[in-house]
Amino acid sequence: MLQKQTLSSTRSTVRSVDWNNMSGVEDPALQRNFKGHKDAVTSVDFSPDNKQLASSSVDTFLMIWNFKPQSRAFKFGGHKEAVTSVQFSPNGHLVASSSRDQTIRLWVPNIKGESTIFKAHTACVRSVHFSNDGQSIVTASDDKCIKAWNVHRQRFLFSLTQHTNWVRCARFSPDGRLITSCSDDKTVRIWDTANRFCINTFMDYKGYSNFVDFNPTGTCVASAGADSTVKLWDIRMNKLLQHYQVHSAEVNSLSFHPSGNYLLTASSDGTVKILDLLEGRLLYTLHGHQGSVLSVAFSRGGEQFASGGTDAQVLVWKTNVDRFNSKEIVKMQLKRTCPEAPPHVNDIYPRSPHLHTSCGYSIELNPMFEVADTQTFNPPIIEVASYFPSSVQTNTLYNGSEAAARNDKVPYSSSPPLPTNSKRRGQEDEVILPSIVNSTLEHIVDQLNVLTQTVSILEHRLTLTEDKLKECLENQQKITLPILQAE
Repeated sequence: MLQKQTLSSTRSTVRSVDWNNMSGVEDPALQRNFKGHKDAVTSVDFSPDNKQLASSSVDTFLMIWNFKPQSRAFKFGGHKEAVTSVQFSPNGHLVASSSRDQTIRLWVPNIKGESTIFKAHTACVRSVHFSNDGQSIVTASDDKCIKAWNVHRQRFLFSLTQHTNWVRCARFSPDGRLITSCSDDKTVRIWDTANRFCINTFMDYKGYSNFVDFNPTGTCVASAGADSTVKLWDIRMNKLLQHYQVHSAEVNSLSFHPSGNYLLTASSDGTVKILDLLEGRLLYTLHGHQGSVLSVAFSRGGEQFASGGTDAQVLVWKTNVDRFNSKEIVKMQLKRTCPEAPPHVNDIYPRSPHLHTSCGYSIELNPMFEVADTQTFNPPIIEVASYFPSSVQTNTLYNGSEAAARNDKVPYSSSPPLPTNSKRRGQEDEVILPSIVNSTLEHIVDQLNVLTQTVSILEHRLTLTEDKLKECLENQQKITLPILQAE
């Protein structure tokens, strides 16, 4: 377990950083600190052009930060409960968000603050993710379901329902043909989007995973474990490739560098770590947040990465390490840490899982001591949803059954946000139902879900029967054709 660094050791790190700069190798460096959220930051994501950064928070808002100096930040209000995930679309024209209020919203990231609402889950929605072509999004929820949606047609596509507990995260593969998910049932699953079946399951008996994602080539899946581990799975060989025990508390998020050579991890131990996947070792331990780090993300090009935590701060870092050969970085680090030989070099496809622990080879950086006055960058914030009219479109879909779609023009009032149980113009009135009615409705929804799954299975079997019949007819034609020709 890595010990927290004292001020004196941090100063020595600063000296070594200066020496490193003379050698041409630079450590990651804190660039900006965005303050504006009133509660924990749950997710961060860079825009494709690297000019903006989106963040979501427990304070029910999502914010768009502009990197241009003196530019204003946009604050979007609309969700009634904590926002759990946020992501830019691949072309940057939309921003998707998920929330504990059981909805998903698609925002146009401009001053108008227009959004479209998708309602289908019956519990908290934990994550939302765009496919690389921008045509679809996938969501994960505490209702044990994964759902896929068409973005432009605003239609529900299908549900994946084999998890037996809360689904924490679901992500598309780079080619969009697979989906990976993790759940409190202690499994990481791989799904085929074509036939909508689970094609592989990785079991972890020690604990569940909080986050999961594909590497840039789509050949591996990394999971962030609640048991403080990070695991890398090969989906072609169906085996565990690498196993890291470098954090002292649960790992909440991770992000692959676009090259696939580095992995960022965020943990409740208050640190962000950079792992070198080619060398199979821990490169850097970054301190900066005052509390748990909940989210981390590389920019599209990998030049920067961002982190968000329970201290309501969003930190933006310069990567630096992606400009150099990983072996060169390892060599320079070993010179300034200890003269011992480095650990074994992992083959990307080892014959057996390799366990990697924090054995004192990483460099710890605390930018709160190294960088002068990074806490004063507070851009002016425009509360978009509070001051500008917004066209809100709502799609209501229950448990995979496409019920009804309606388009409501809802002007937001200029008054500040009200509590969840209050009523105001532009929001749906909440109806308090007796418990017996609630239980009846839940039972009906469950039955509809079972019916939907049954229809899906029957449809799949009918498709297989049709394919088999077609194959039989083709074979019969091949057999009878030579006979007819001979006659």
